[in-house]
Amino acid sequence: MGDYMRRIPVGVDDYKKLREECYFVDKTGFIKELVDRRSEVTLITRPRRFGKTLTMSMLYYFFTNEHAEENRALFAGMNIAACGERYMSEQGKRPVIFLTLNDAKKTDMPEMLERLGRIMSEAYAKFSCLVSDNSPLGAVERKYYEKIRAMKGTRDDVEDSLRALSSFLYKYYGRKVVILLDEYDVPAQQGWQYHFHEEAIAFMRNFMGSAFKSNSALDFGIITGVLRIAKETIFSSLNNLEVSSVVQGRFADAMGFTQAEVERMATDLGVGDRVDEIKHWYDGYTISGQEIYNPWSVINYFQQGCQPQVFWLNTSGNAIIGEMMEHADSEDDEKLCSLLDGETIEVLIDEAVIYSDIYTNKDALYTMLLTTGYLSAIENRLEDGEHICALAIPNREIATVYRKEVLNRYRGRMARTDLRNVLTCLAKGQAEKFSEGLQKYLEQIASFHDTANKESFYHGFLLGLTAWFLPRYRVKSNRESGYGRFDLGIFPSEPGQAGVIMEFKVADSEESLQETAEAALAQIGQMDYLAEFREQGVDNVWKYGIAFYGKKLRLVCG
Repeated sequence: MGDYMRRIPVGVDDYKKLREECYFVDKTGFIKELVDRRSEVTLITRPRRFGKTLTMSMLYYFFTNEHAEENRALFAGMNIAACGERYMSEQGKRPVIFLTLNDAKKTDMPEMLERLGRIMSEAYAKFSCLVSDNSPLGAVERKYYEKIRAMKGTRDDVEDSLRALSSFLYKYYGRKVVILLDEYDVPAQQGWQYHFHEEAIAFMRNFMGSAFKSNSALDFGIITGVLRIAKETIFSSLNNLEVSSVVQGRFADAMGFTQAEVERMATDLGVGDRVDEIKHWYDGYTISGQEIYNPWSVINYFQQGCQPQVFWLNTSGNAIIGEMMEHADSEDDEKLCSLLDGETIEVLIDEAVIYSDIYTNKDALYTMLLTTGYLSAIENRLEDGEHICALAIPNREIATVYRKEVLNRYRGRMARTDLRNVLTCLAKGQAEKFSEGLQKYLEQIASFHDTANKESFYHGFLLGLTAWFLPRYRVKSNRESGYGRFDLGIFPSEPGQAGVIMEFKVADSEESLQETAEAALAQIGQMDYLAEFREQGVDNVWKYGIAFYGKKLRLVCG
């Protein structure tokens, strides 16, 4: 692995640098697809760290008329070169504007506007030829150029600056322009997270609308991002938009790694025997029906000496998971734990995200989890023109992310080690220690409002904590067994381990806690809730009856 290991391209998103210095997975077939058939404007949405910026960089080096001969060498021996001169004749013929908005991560609109103005200033600076002595631009156009270059334009100026730049380039070169806009949705996401969403959307609607609709200087445009923001917000004026998403559309393998590509990488790096491990940890994504690996995690896996771990967690923060946890109810907790247990949930998917719906529309919430890469659509069918998808956690890496976030919601100020100790007592039948730890825990995280005679709160509280047991155990909630449904069951995955069954009740008063807990324990036997454990060959089961009243609890074990 030695020579290859020095050239594993972690964090490299410049195509030229990648080709000259690093191990390279050939994705130039995407260029052929664009040459064969392209729309005037194409939106490609993929999760974070799926190679979007690198792909756009590849397109830039291929199509740009800057340093065309030098760039041609970057495609020698690639798939696109093997397709013949019909395709290579398209190389180096067009002026190209390549922007990424990934750096527009600001917490208010004035700072966002300043950053976007800087991005456009840098874009203009790359084309100083536009104000050279032989440039055909007139005095008014030159003045506008200098204003944007010097970051002295108004908001209206910045909103029109992308369209204006394409117009200037068309006038200078006499050839229509390619616009590559990467991470277009960052301003909208920042606006949503920091509460200036409407201002950010209004800016982006004008910025993109003027550049991509009825722009006589535009040859074609490629836009990438994580989310497909609803047409009525940003894309309201674009009727010429083709969409390639995680659910539908062309270009499924343009980003991310296919099974064949991962197998070849592993073989090239001398670790062909690790393919199954890589698949378990980093595969499981389905893009327009095609199996795709997370490229960021696969590359890091190789770079880190083939030690499987979570690489995706710290790539862009987990604001979406945090938001989900803040607004989750007991039904969401149950769905999350079922997902962690390897099950699927079925939802209606509408990829056109309207941010305000996330809190009120559960389908919108799970749609966002799908498009951001936390879930994968393992089945996808159309009913009355709408996508109904069976969603699952794609791989072990993402399951680890979920488990941490679910536990963090309920952990409060308790250290992870302390929580581990409390739950270990639960699994070992150490009822007194478990009861003491659970009591302290409940006092930390619960408010009177949460606990006011709401069995659902306590159920969700304990269900969330049991995420710690996954995947070493299987957690079942409200499962039919014997003559009824038990509240919570923990089933061991290995023979000889003990299982756990819990029944919860809300007491009428603090004085009745003991009596209510005993009734809960008795119900386990009366309703024969152990039937499913017997069916699965689990002979040793710790039985817990737990009664709650506000922040107080009483636990009995049998």
